[in-house]
Amino acid sequence: MNKKINEIYGFDEKLLELAEQAERSCAETFARIDSVAEYCGAKVLKAFADNRVSEPCFYGSTGYGYGDIGRETIDKVFAQALGTEDALVRFNFVSGTHALSVALFGVLRTGDKMVSITGKPYDTLEEVIGISGQKGNGSLADYGVEYGQVDLLPDGYPDLEGITEAVRDAKIAYIQRSRGYSLRRAFTVADIEKMVKAAKKGNPDIIIMVDNCYGEFVEEREPSAVGADIMIGSLIKNAGGGISRTGGYIAGRADLVELCSYRLTCVGMGKEVGCTLGMNREMLLGLFFAPDVVASAIKTSAFASELFTQLGYECSPRKDDPRGDIITAVKLGSAEKMCAFCRGIQKGAPVDSFVTPEPWDMPGYSDQVIMAAGAFTNGASIELSADGPLRKPYAVWMQGGITYTSGKLGVMLAAQEMLG
Repeated sequence: MNKKINEIYGFDEKLLELAEQAERSCAETFARIDSVAEYCGAKVLKAFADNRVSEPCFYGSTGYGYGDIGRETIDKVFAQALGTEDALVRFNFVSGTHALSVALFGVLRTGDKMVSITGKPYDTLEEVIGISGQKGNGSLADYGVEYGQVDLLPDGYPDLEGITEAVRDAKIAYIQRSRGYSLRRAFTVADIEKMVKAAKKGNPDIIIMVDNCYGEFVEEREPSAVGADIMIGSLIKNAGGGISRTGGYIAGRADLVELCSYRLTCVGMGKEVGCTLGMNREMLLGLFFAPDVVASAIKTSAFASELFTQLGYECSPRKDDPRGDIITAVKLGSAEKMCAFCRGIQKGAPVDSFVTPEPWDMPGYSDQVIMAAGAFTNGASIELSADGPLRKPYAVWMQGGITYTSGKLGVMLAAQEMLG
């Protein structure tokens, strides 16, 4: 670390030593991260070139949006970069959950069954599926879609034999790549390949749907390379590169993407309509930056894992562990330490650094949740943030860092705040 930085932040000398040790220890890990980013960056650049991105692609359309070459080009670029036949990329996906909901409602019909083969999905999807919330609110269950679930094994790995049996009469096998507020590891593409094979063994016609949030460009391959039929993600996470202010994508088999487009707009119009209102440039620029921004986020996560391991805390994943997403969980052991960690992360934010995070009763959660996030885009998880419910084991889930320098400083400020 540049010694002059301490003239700005005044870090504890012992913390500086530990940070330097952590960074040296991460050298090989950082080299692997850079190698993945280089390969993914090459894929993205080739997709831009092959699909003839030009300045007219940046112009926005209004009204119906007929003939918007930028919109059409964005779909092609994302599809190629993610290794799929087609993609539906729109700024009017308001969140990853919205894009997932559109995909589920787009593909499933009355009498169909979906099986979540990675245990219970994110809390925000429960009412969409109909496993919580009021009857009659328009959930999948209200439309006669059956839900099944294969819980993970005690060690956090997928139950491959259970998957094979559970999907025999199902239409969709649903995989959540990231962990949510759990301490199981995020699934790598190699893990997903095993799940795909297990599901196809039980039902060769099963549609494999992957919630790819937090996972894009973490590895050289995407789930599409190992048999995923459709993938969904948010543009204020990895794929937007810290540039996109909103939006999401659905990418996969062309027939499935078309069905999803009918749900987003209307049957018969699908992808052919939808004005872009000048948003094309930032979605393309965000994708272009995404591999390097994701690399910065993973470096920040690896550094945090190593530093807090040296400080005596249990972290998951460790710096050398295979990664399926950009998130690191740190078990802090008490509500007080969680609050201190989040105060430090907030102090390292470029936006709202003066704000003090406080636990609050977040809708949908049984325990109070504390969140630290000072971002250029509200809720953008690719920017440095940390959050978690105030309950045992008192862990925080940290993600993001659009530059490694800012991410590292945020992590160090979190440690400094805890050292008090």
